[in-house]
Amino acid sequence: MSIRHWPAAERPREKLLQRGAESLSDAELLAIFLRTGTAGRNAIELGRDLLEQHGGLRAWLDLPPARLKACRGLGPATIALLMAALELGRRYLLADLQRGDALANPDSTRRFLQSRLRGYPHEVFACLFLDNRHRVIEYEALFRGTIDGASVHPREVVKTALAHNAAAVILAHNHPSGVAEPSQADLHLTRRLREALGLVDIRVLDHLVIGDGEVVSFAERGLL
Repeated sequence: MSIRHWPAAERPREKLLQRGAESLSDAELLAIFLRTGTAGRNAIELGRDLLEQHGGLRAWLDLPPARLKACRGLGPATIALLMAALELGRRYLLADLQRGDALANPDSTRRFLQSRLRGYPHEVFACLFLDNRHRVIEYEALFRGTIDGASVHPREVVKTALAHNAAAVILAHNHPSGVAEPSQADLHLTRRLREALGLVDIRVLDHLVIGDGEVVSFAERGLL
């Protein structure tokens, strides 16, 4: 039966407006973006099929656009909406860090950096640049590598930090393997960056390694 013939209280859009987004299942949320189903499958059933085929919501949303285009029932407009929704979520998290207060909530920082760096099939090295009151100036992804490493050039990190007039930085990179445990190369790189940035009086507050659902903080480990 088509969703439009369901009782109003059970339709995903009406349910969301009446009970809140948290009341919807992953398939129901996805159905709002899909809007229509395919022959013999309504939008919720199609959403459920997509999630089951690709290992759940996060794994499916982590697919690159080229892979999404190959999914049954997805057109360019729906893919564009999904990508825009993901980016809105990331910018919402960044806005939470940029409200003008000093960066005092490690959880907000972790959530934002996870949203930016988790799911890449290659390593990405990024920085949060902060002012002298530890307020966020800018987030910038500086280097992109391969599945097992990225070439990070301290001079470019220093140059970018000076361009932002930063007083401190938080370093971050992902491990595509999903294991967030720092490597010896990560430790060596962090020491080099601390020394290079220290020469221009810019402090490294932390280095976060983003894994699959896990984040390791160098500061918490006593590695800085």
